[in-house]
Amino acid sequence: MKPTLQTRLGQQLSLTPQLRQAIRLLQLSALELETELNQALESNPLLERGDEDQGDDRPEGEKPDEPSPEDTPGDAPEPDEFGREEVDEWYEAPAGDRRSNDGGEPDELTAAAPVDLHAHLVWQLQLSHLGPRDLAIGQAVIEAINDDGYLEGPLADIQAALRPELEVSEAEIETVLHIVQHFDPVGAGARCLSECLCVQLSLLSEDTPGLGLATKLCKDHLDALARLGADRLGGQIGETAEAMATAVALLRSLDPKPGAQVGGSEPEYIAPDAIAYRQGGVWKVRLAAGSRPRLAINRHYEGLIGKASREDDSYLRGQLQEARWLIKSLETRADTVERVARAIVRQQSGFLDHGNEAMRPLTLREVAEELGLHESTVSRATTRKYLRTPRGTFEFKHFFSSGIATEHGGSASATAIQAMIRKLIEAESPRTPLSDQKLAETLKAEGIPVARRTVAKYRESMNIPASNERQRLA
Repeated sequence: MKPTLQTRLGQQLSLTPQLRQAIRLLQLSALELETELNQALESNPLLERGDEDQGDDRPEGEKPDEPSPEDTPGDAPEPDEFGREEVDEWYEAPAGDRRSNDGGEPDELTAAAPVDLHAHLVWQLQLSHLGPRDLAIGQAVIEAINDDGYLEGPLADIQAALRPELEVSEAEIETVLHIVQHFDPVGAGARCLSECLCVQLSLLSEDTPGLGLATKLCKDHLDALARLGADRLGGQIGETAEAMATAVALLRSLDPKPGAQVGGSEPEYIAPDAIAYRQGGVWKVRLAAGSRPRLAINRHYEGLIGKASREDDSYLRGQLQEARWLIKSLETRADTVERVARAIVRQQSGFLDHGNEAMRPLTLREVAEELGLHESTVSRATTRKYLRTPRGTFEFKHFFSSGIATEHGGSASATAIQAMIRKLIEAESPRTPLSDQKLAETLKAEGIPVARRTVAKYRESMNIPASNERQRLA
């Protein structure tokens, strides 16, 4: 077959470099955007920082309405409203814990590094007087402990992990495990709640009130105690109500998740992109400080264009064009984020006034049609962007959810239904928690027909355990 030339007429969407840049900047979070701008400032001599926009577009003298007590989750100010000094003033450490930094090292040099549970246990293992064989077993045991402090998997898994270097018996592992369980935190390495609490009880003084009965309950009757309650169980095993109360109080003082008190993830601070505030009874939105970064053209280098050598002149003209594209893309990004935030606040003003139960169903398409944007643009503008409200700081995506038609002719969002489920569970009796079926029936009685499996899905998404796991002592 001979090669031939053919002419075809067609249309094709081509993304210009400017459009590609605007799309990429729109999907960046505030922290990623700052990193991007720092790199651009370092690499492009035609760029420089302009006057920083403070993000407040209110006329001078106007103040937002004071939030009502029910709007504000707590009295504590949000960390992102303060500098480091104000946070330190708000959180006053005990006098003995404070350290003066006058003339000393910076805080970041004197602050202790976060401690990991496994590292904390390994450190104690290395300080114990064990031989190389037991140290290797202890290392394998600690690696099998989860963040809550419980040993995951059977001892056979630890045996397998030690092969082929070591061939050990389960009795040897049990011996080392017993040692690890008495490290700090006490009870780490337990295989179940009963064992965890029993290890903690074993270290108490023998004259501790209720110790004997608490140990008996922990070993043999822990499930029955949660199911029946102290009074009924006490009657079955022949113990007085006073003795049961003392033993139960002792059990309550123990730590069911000893690993959680060591280490854990570092707190994550979020810088909001927009702020919702109420003014004159109307909800308004403004961009947060730093959400509209100001870049400017460096006039010195711009003045060199046309005066420098041909090679330098070509370089400066290219950098000037890139700088102008970036500045325009930043303006487009800020305007899009602000428009989307305002649309969200208009649609979800009920949530801002009354909470999660008033959240209405909202889709990307609704906002896109209202603003005349494409759905993909709204999606990028809502990803890793945060709105600060009197009720807390939420990702834009938090305000979007599907809806379920109600028997009253309206619709309820998934977020609102989840809030109702949480409210019902919080008000339930700890002795007789509500099953998923009962929750579904209660919601149906309120005009919201949801299936039991839907209730189960929402409950699991909120990390709420099933009814049999929520049963606890009154």
